[in-house]
Amino acid sequence: MKGKTNAMRILDKAGLTYEMYSYDPADGKIDGLSAAEKIGKEADSVFKTLVTIGTDKQIYVFVIPVAAELDLKKAAKAAGAKKLDMIPVKDIQKYTGYIRGGCSPIGMKKLYPTFLDARTISRESIVVSAGKIGKQMELKTADLISVTHAVTAHEVIK
Repeated sequence: MKGKTNAMRILDKAGLTYEMYSYDPADGKIDGLSAAEKIGKEADSVFKTLVTIGTDKQIYVFVIPVAAELDLKKAAKAAGAKKLDMIPVKDIQKYTGYIRGGCSPIGMKKLYPTFLDARTISRESIVVSAGKIGKQMELKTADLISVTHAVTAHEVIK
């Protein structure tokens, strides 16, 4: 496939399989719910990657259903942090190497502590950003955990 993202290269190198989905972002609708609709997937199978920062300047990544909203207090508790804030959009690329709407939990600049919403565990596979606006990929939940060293987070959404 032409134009592989860092996330795809990491999965390829690890010998892990994934299925690619593409959608047209020209209408500006790049949020997770729109992406799920455009690729023909149920919203509960598509997950978004949210990047937070603690008062200690540590970055924490949360992978939650696209229709859900992260509860920063609960997320901080799950991460063992005093307080978390969302990374400002202007800083996403600086920390992750990705841009808003194309932020994959795989292949960030550093391997940050990553937390998967507990609902992912019951799913054999989930869809996440492939690391570029207009690109999504479906992979086994266990493979996502393997490459991100993610842990399950209970009750981090509102």
